[in-house]
Formats: sequence, C-alpha cells, structure tokens
Amino acid sequence: MTNAPTTDFLSGHDGTSIAIHRLGAGRPVVMLHGLASSAQMNWIRYGAAQRIADAGFEAIMIDQRVHGQSAAPQGEGDYPPDVMALDMEAVIPALGLRAFDLIGYSMGSRLSVKLIERGLAPERLILGGMGVESLTNWQPRRDHFLGILDRFDSAERGDPDFLAISFMRSMKVDPVALRRLLLSMIDIAETALATITMPTLVVCGEKDDDNGSAEALAAALPDASLRIIPGNHMSAITLPEFGAAMADYLAA
Repeated sequence: MTNAPTTDFLSGHDGTSIAIHRLGAGRPVVMLHGLASSAQMNWIRYGAAQRIADAGFEAIMIDQRVHGQSAAPQGEGDYPPDVMALDMEAVIPALGLRAFDLIGYSMGSRLSVKLIERGLAPERLILGGMGVESLTNWQPRRDHFLGILDRFDSAERGDPDFLAISFMRSMKVDPVALRRLLLSMIDIAETALATITMPTLVVCGEKDDDNGSAEALAAALPDASLRIIPGNHMSAITLPEFGAAMADYLAA
C-alpha cells in the first residue's frame, strides 16, 4: 500500500472530466467532498483518507465538477437538474465496484442522500456536517451561497462571510460555474429519508449547525447513530477526531 494517492479521470454523464483519487487497498469506500472544496482538501490534506486506508479500506475520493481537478464548464446547458448525481451515476458504475460504503461531507452528504434517493445502494453510509434542513429545504442555504458569490470579488475583512469567500478564492473556484452548480441542486423529499435503511453514522462538529440539526437527521433515519466531535463546519473536518470517527465506524 502506498501513502501517495493515485489519480485517474472518468467521464461524467455528458463527458465532463471527473477526477478520481484512490488511496489504500481493501473494501472500497467512496468519499464525496463539500462545496468549494476537493478530495485533496477534505480527505487527503488532514489525514482522513489515510486513517481509512490504515484501517484496511480503499478510499476512493471523487472531485465533483467545478471542484478540484475535475472540469468546470461554464455553459448553462452543462448544469441540468441534479447534474452531480448524473455524474456520479456515470462514474460510480464505471469504477466496477461490487459492495462499497459511502461517505459525504456537507454538499457531499447531500449528494449521497440524493444518490440513494435515486437508487444507489451503499452497504453503509456516513453523513458529515449535515442536518435535515439542508436536505429537504435547500433554497435558504443555496441563496446564502449565491449571495456569497455576488460578493466574491468585492468582499473585504469585516464581511460576515469573508472567511468562506477567502476559502473559495484559495481553492480557485470558478464563480460562474459554481453558481450554475448551486442552481442545479434539487430538494430531497422528506419521505426519502425513511428509505435510507443501511446503517448510517451522522458525524458533526459540536459548534456546527450550518446545515441544520445533525441530531434531527440521525433521529429521522431508520438505522443511524450520532457522533459529535469538536469544531464548527469549517474546522471539524480538519481535526483528527473526524477521521478517527469514520475509520472506527467502518472498522467496527
């Protein structure tokens, strides 16, 4: 096993180039990152993927379109409803996996639930940084990010979202493409939560309510446990407790 991830590229539903990063060997775990982030930032940089690999799994980390090393087309036609789900419905089968587990953080958690709503069947699920509200009532959170993009080039210190905007700038996000991606994301029906019957871990920072209540999410799922770790929405995923919580759950 190598400590250096490998990177390959597969085609999304319309031929868009999607980057796939792999680390470790063993039972596959598909990992979906958060908004304006990447596999490198969410999973590799702070050691979460390495912890999962060290526990005997293969971490398969996918950069969504507009993120990381994946393409960021700007055309309106490049963003049909639920385009990220369409991408994953092309990419995940192309990986040739049999049984696998699924992890998401923030946007990646939302995408994971959307994929299950559409028929994907991981054996186990981990939802990080997510509450019920951002799954079933996406518009307020979407409008928050659209407002951030309105100030993307002009925000200065003192802006309440300056840290988030600075993070997006550091990630070299294409604001035009990201806006189209945000608008392509469709609400998840509350009734869909009852169909998430696989064992699920909901993990969230103790100061993180950005996407709503993690406690309410765990309570709404048929077979879920809740793990609260230190940190807020931005910091929790950088802490060793986050990777440890996921690896321990998968290895149990």
